[in-house]
Amino acid sequence: MQTQLDKDITRVTDAVTAPGQMFALKTVERRGVEVPAFVNAPPTLAHYFAHFCNQNKDELFLVDGDNRLTFGQVYAAAAKVADGLATKHGVKKGDRVGIAARNSANWAICYMGVVMAGGCATLLNGWWTGEELAYGIDLCECSLVLADAPRAARLEGQAHGATVHVFEHGDPAQTLAELMGEGGTAMAMLGQLGEDDLATILYTSGSTGHPKGAYSDHLGVVSGVMNYICQTAMILQLLTERNEAPSVKPSALVTVPLFHVTGEIPVFLQSIAIGRKLVLMPKWDALEALRLLDEEKVTYFVGVPLMSYEMATHPERDKFDLSQCKSFAAGGAPRPPEHVTKIKEAFPEGYPLLGYGLTETNAVGAGNLNENYMAKPGSTGMASRPLVDMAILDDAGKSVPDGSVGEVSIRSVCNFLGYWKNEEATQAAYTEDAYFRTGDLGYLDEDGYLYIVDR
Repeated sequence: MQTQLDKDITRVTDAVTAPGQMFALKTVERRGVEVPAFVNAPPTLAHYFAHFCNQNKDELFLVDGDNRLTFGQVYAAAAKVADGLATKHGVKKGDRVGIAARNSANWAICYMGVVMAGGCATLLNGWWTGEELAYGIDLCECSLVLADAPRAARLEGQAHGATVHVFEHGDPAQTLAELMGEGGTAMAMLGQLGEDDLATILYTSGSTGHPKGAYSDHLGVVSGVMNYICQTAMILQLLTERNEAPSVKPSALVTVPLFHVTGEIPVFLQSIAIGRKLVLMPKWDALEALRLLDEEKVTYFVGVPLMSYEMATHPERDKFDLSQCKSFAAGGAPRPPEHVTKIKEAFPEGYPLLGYGLTETNAVGAGNLNENYMAKPGSTGMASRPLVDMAILDDAGKSVPDGSVGEVSIRSVCNFLGYWKNEEATQAAYTEDAYFRTGDLGYLDEDGYLYIVDR
C-alpha cells in the first residue's frame, strides 16, 4: 500500500515535471528506444557550470581546510585551467585528460577545467597502485594526467603514454598557477560543445579482472545530475510543507571520493546548481566529522553505511549540535536494519537515506528515504523519478513476475554509452530494448520497492 510520503512524492514530482514547469519532460532516443529527458537541461556540463556558477557566484562553494572559495572563484580558476590545458598542453575536444588526486578544491577545479576545455574528464581511482594507474591511463588513451604529488610518485617508473602534470593542494591561485592560462578557451568552447560530445570516463571496480572505462556523453551526465536536482527540489518542497526544512544554507560533508560516481554526480555536480556548500574531508574520522557537521552547520551527510553508524554511536556525539543535518545518506551497500533505527534515534531531527545507482547509470537508480526507509529498512527504495525505468529481468531479458528474483536492470537517458574500446562488454551489458544489466539480483515488492538479494 502506498504511504503518504509515496503519494506526496508522486504529487510534487508530477507538478514540477508538467509541461511548462522547471523539470518539464521531452523524449529522446537512446539505443533505439524513446526515453524521457529534461526540456530545460543545459546542453553540456560546460554550459551547466557557466550558468549556475554565475547564478551562485557570491555564495561559498568549497571549504578545503583553510581555503574557502565561492562559486565565482572556483569557476574563474577553472576557466584559467581550461585555457592552460588548451594553450600549454594542446588539449582538444574529446581528448581524455586523467585526474589522479585526493579530494580537494583543486580536484574539483581540474575536473571543471578539463570539461570547459572540451576534454573528457577521466577519473582515475586515487586509491590505485602505480601499476593500476598506468593501466587506467593507457586503457582510455589519456594524453595528459593531472596528478597530485603522491599519485605522481606512484607512477614513477611505470610505463604509460601520458604526460603527467603534478599539482599541489592548497590555494589554487598558487598551486595551479603553472597549469593556468589567461585566454578565452572556456567561453569559446561553449559554442563548440554539444550534448553528444564525450564528457566523462569513470572506471568500474574491476572486482573481476581489470577495470573497464565507462564513458558518457554530456547528455547522459547532465541528465543524471538534473534527475538528482529534481528529486532535491521535490524533497525541499515536502520539508517546507511540513515546516521541517533546514534554516541555513544547504551544505554537505564530503567523505566519499570525488572520483567515484556518488561523489561526482549527486554530491559535487548537483551542488553547483543548488548552491550547496561542500566541506571536504581528506580522511575519514568520526569525531572530526561530528565537529565539522556542527561548525559548518552541515545539512546533508553522505558516506558508506558504516560512517553514519559510527557517528550515531560515538561516545562524544552529544557534545555537538547536529540539528541542521536533515539527511544521513548512504550508498554502495545496504545498511543492517538495526543501524537504520539507531541512526534515527541518534539524530532525531534528521533521517537516514539510502541510494542505489552504478557507475554505468551515472549514479541514478533507486532511493529510499525518511519514513519510507524506516518502514522498509531492507529496501533500496523505488525507481528514481522522473527519468528511471527499472525492471527485473531473466537471463533472456524478459520481465519476471512481481516478487520474483531476477537481474536488476535500468533504462534511462542517464546510462553510459559503453566501455571504452570494449564493444563486446558493452553489448553484453545491454538488452535489445536498452536496459542496462546491473549484475545485481533483486526483486520488486507489491509497492515497487527494490530489494537486492545478491551482488
